[in-house]
Amino acid sequence: MRMQKATCGPDDKKLAWWQLSLVGVGCIIGTGFFLASGLAIRLTGASVLLIFIIAATGTYIVGEALGKLAAHDPQKGSFRTYAKKAFGRWAGFGSGWVYWSSEILIVGSQLTALSIFTRFWFPNIPLWIFASIYAFLGIIIVLLGATGFEKAQNIFAITKISAILMFIILAIAGIAGLINGGGEKLYIPNRTNEFFNEGFFGFWSALIFGFYAFGGIEIMGMMTPRLRKKEDARKANSVMLLLLTTIYLLSVGLAVILAAKNQFTSDESPFVVAMDHYNLAFFPHVFNGAIIIAGFSTMTASLFAVTNMVVTLSEDGDAPKIFSKKGKLKVPSFALLLTICGLVSSIITGLLLPDKVYEYITTAAGLMLLYNWIFVLFAYPRLLELSGWEKVKQWGGFLLILIAVSGTLWEKSSRPGFFISLIFVGVIGIVLMYMQHHWKKNEKKEIEPHQMWELLDFAKK
Repeated sequence: MRMQKATCGPDDKKLAWWQLSLVGVGCIIGTGFFLASGLAIRLTGASVLLIFIIAATGTYIVGEALGKLAAHDPQKGSFRTYAKKAFGRWAGFGSGWVYWSSEILIVGSQLTALSIFTRFWFPNIPLWIFASIYAFLGIIIVLLGATGFEKAQNIFAITKISAILMFIILAIAGIAGLINGGGEKLYIPNRTNEFFNEGFFGFWSALIFGFYAFGGIEIMGMMTPRLRKKEDARKANSVMLLLLTTIYLLSVGLAVILAAKNQFTSDESPFVVAMDHYNLAFFPHVFNGAIIIAGFSTMTASLFAVTNMVVTLSEDGDAPKIFSKKGKLKVPSFALLLTICGLVSSIITGLLLPDKVYEYITTAAGLMLLYNWIFVLFAYPRLLELSGWEKVKQWGGFLLILIAVSGTLWEKSSRPGFFISLIFVGVIGIVLMYMQHHWKKNEKKEIEPHQMWELLDFAKK
């Protein structure tokens, strides 16, 4: 099958597999890692390293499935298109709009977080001003098309990796006694109850934060049609995940042994907490900048993804045709306008709702992304013939995701988000039921009277 271009950007330039890996790193490393990892450490202590290994395993299984599907049949609609081919129109519609809704909500939370972090330097400026500035800059990057988006994500990836590597080098130097005396007490667990600070349920509850840190692999599927060699999709995904997992384990492992568990909070990056006692005045500023870049890059990735998604929904008749109408811009104008409307409403919601309520909604949005991962795993064997081992991995990935999602029920801060995610899915399900009725009526109308008689004559014969 001929490879299709990505919707956002008509550029013919194709990507090498390593470029796609770098784009993936740029899209994935975000506040889900820089901040949520601190919550995971607080819940489960040093066993957070196992959390990241489990999450990396589940992500690899989903990413491998997406890579194989893309190599076999590259589609700009990615997982949504595969869901539709596997289960029918209802699956494509549901998967696409669940993804669109979740990403728009996540964009709003990222903008709110970016604004709060920027007030670290400008405490007297209202949040909405920063949110508006970051939203405008994000739209500009989307307007650059696929090529501009790729270049921006490459820069973001290098910046974020550099910040994490700086932490790793400084942490090792501190442990070795090379910074301000260094070599202080290290918090190395010696017993099982120290490794699993909150026991089995604390570990179970923390699993979701590991998966959050890898959220964003969907963009890899959407960008795969731009690969020079479609068979390199799996290699790009594997290298990206290996790089991410190595960075995560090294940095989080060092953070865990440099600070006590009760020092980690959701308000401050665990890496800033870990370096706090070294009195490095520049470090909080540098890392705050890195977190802002991380949040901005994942926000632009979400904007790019939802704009692409609504275009493919429109092309397939699952959204109004006007959203795929192309103009002078590199991005279909009305699709971009819908993204901007969703962006503005999400900013307003994020700034007006109480912190806890909005936190619950964004947690729900993250869970909805994992529901789409489940769709990928179920579509996989319906579209490709799997070996016995591949079927084992498929069910293993499904089980890991299910365990992570169910773990939110044990943590009071995550529990409301779980039920809100079900409400969102339920609302989309109700709309889907109406659409199915509408589709059936249209199918009947499409059969002209003379065609009906021909069908009846054929049936008699």
